[in-house]
Amino acid sequence: MLNKTLLPQSVAREIQSMIQSGSLKPGEKIPSQREFSQRFGISRASLREALLTLETLGLLKTEAGRGTFVSGGAPSASNHMGPWRYSDSYSVFDVFQTRIMLEGQMASLAAGRLTANQLDQMEKMTQQMEQGWAQQDLLANVDADLEFHAIIASACSNAMLRALYQTVRDQLTATQRQPIPITDPARMRESIAEHRRIISALSANDPAGARLQMETHIRNTARCAGLEP
Repeated sequence: MLNKTLLPQSVAREIQSMIQSGSLKPGEKIPSQREFSQRFGISRASLREALLTLETLGLLKTEAGRGTFVSGGAPSASNHMGPWRYSDSYSVFDVFQTRIMLEGQMASLAAGRLTANQLDQMEKMTQQMEQGWAQQDLLANVDADLEFHAIIASACSNAMLRALYQTVRDQLTATQRQPIPITDPARMRESIAEHRRIISALSANDPAGARLQMETHIRNTARCAGLEP
């Protein structure tokens, strides 16, 4: 049984491992929320958060009136994205548009401010992102992507922008998960290359280049989701 203090992400990892090992098979209905929450020793609210993460990544799908099932085939070969969790507040387009403006500016203001350790960590996260995709460990892939962007945000010289980023971080990072089910290998390879171009601009103390590379990266991710912000 998992410790109750573990985050929903830890539960999501456990369920992803069950899918990868075949203990939960494609097309199989997963256990009820009551059974799963008892098995993992967590609240149903935390379990629902874990399941929603896996559904966004294309590992699970929910059918109205029937329940939640393991998706068939490779999640990255899916033809559709999962439900957008913030649809009552903002469209995916709105959030991508905000990311371009906010993260582009923050990258510009982070240029030349990142330490050697931070730049090394960003390269490490890029490698982990690449490895996670190759192994179809989608949670590892996305976690590395989230950490990459968070390091840049933490180095931004403008305290108000850093605070704003934290305020809307849940919505911003949701767009990093959202296109995963329809991301093909070629796009993921390009995304990883874009990360390295961002690192190069930041390490070269090139604010304009850092902004351009970040904005290009986010626009290309939006295009993967069928959007042109």
